[in-house]
Amino acid sequence: MSNSPRKEILSTDIPAHELPSNGPLGALEPIAFFNNAMPTGVTVSHKGRIFVNFPKWGDDVRFSVAEIRNGEAVDYPDESMNKTSQEDQGETLVSVQSVVVDPADRLWILDTGSPLFNLTEYGGPKLVCVDLNTNQVSKKILFPQTVALPTTYLNDVRFDLRRGNEGIAFITDSSQKGPNGIIVVDLASGQSWRRLNDHPSTKAEDMQTFLPIVEGRPFLEHQQNGSVKQGASMGAGGIAISSDGSRLYY
Repeated sequence: MSNSPRKEILSTDIPAHELPSNGPLGALEPIAFFNNAMPTGVTVSHKGRIFVNFPKWGDDVRFSVAEIRNGEAVDYPDESMNKTSQEDQGETLVSVQSVVVDPADRLWILDTGSPLFNLTEYGGPKLVCVDLNTNQVSKKILFPQTVALPTTYLNDVRFDLRRGNEGIAFITDSSQKGPNGIIVVDLASGQSWRRLNDHPSTKAEDMQTFLPIVEGRPFLEHQQNGSVKQGASMGAGGIAISSDGSRLYY
């Protein structure tokens, strides 16, 4: 067993609409423990199925997406989808940053196509939909390199199914190497566009303006010799849509 810190998912059986705005209520229940690779996303289907993802940041990642079954992580949607093909990255999962169940109870997988934050190739960055009734891929949207740039890092995604014929997805590009922005995707046609490209609101502030402090220490990126390279920063990461669909937060 690894000596690395143990990661775990906690849940509560209290419906979301009954949760208080302040103070604890009910008991948290451990659902799964992770002793090796670190998950960055978790989502729950309408029927209570739990899915997690593991980006390839240097951990020993056996699969980039998994379903939690009886407390264990199992390849999802299957083992072959989780075996990266360098020859055809569009057919397999490369390095997944986020998983989200949409209002229609479909699982969407956001693949960065960027293991170790490397530059991407066409077919790597993509949005994949899995039908939870059949556990089969029902839609796959590959991004052209004018939208998902070679420097792009797809971070998070939210859906508004009231827009267009089948809905619109909004994705953050949190790249540390290139311009940041929001990628807008028409789910019916698969067409996508960059919006707010390199806009100040999508970019991190420089170290002189804002320096994050984590556990009492400055959060910095260092050179191999130990000298400070820059403040560790990234562009727009998390994203959310207001309940009425009128506002996008990032």
